Amino acid sequence: MSSTSLFFLDILKYSLSGICVFFIAYLVIRPYLDQQLKLRLLDIKKDSQGTLLPLRLQAYERLILLVERINPVNLLLRTNTSGLALAEYQHILKAEIRNEFQHNTTQQLYVSGSAWSTVSKIKEDTLVLINNAAQSLSPDAPAIELSKVILNHLTSLENNPYESAAQVIRGDVQQLF
Repeated sequence: MSSTSLFFLDILKYSLSGICVFFIAYLVIRPYLDQQLKLRLLDIKKDSQGTLLPLRLQAYERLILLVERINPVNLLLRTNTSGLALAEYQHILKAEIRNEFQHNTTQQLYVSGSAWSTVSKIKEDTLVLINNAAQSLSPDAPAIELSKVILNHLTSLENNPYESAAQVIRGDVQQLF
């Protein structure tokens, strides 16, 4: 064999052995690097949880408060004004519910989809309840009659939907811990 052939053969031997050493080192070091990456990601997640958890808890608190404030029992007590016509009182009740909901709209960023959809549904159901109760009365009925119809409907329900919504929210909070 010529010297150039031997030279290229030596280069090939050294190159192959270098590639083998590199490949073995890669296989040995890769699990260590993966472990370090997982630990770093876990630290980042832990730090973000420390910041995010109080915001999420506050959002769930606000949703519970929203459900309580749009509960017709509390809503009717809070907005009780005598001497109003039925249509005026119906408008006040619906505006109060919409304002409460709009005030808490941003909380959906921090809560689960199920909690937010439950709150949205309870808001819509309450608006429908008020509208249906108002339609069942004559337009010249006093506002107190609207209150009576709404409360009678709520007492006829087997399960309190507002308590059920609060239970969904509490269940989500328990999953955080």
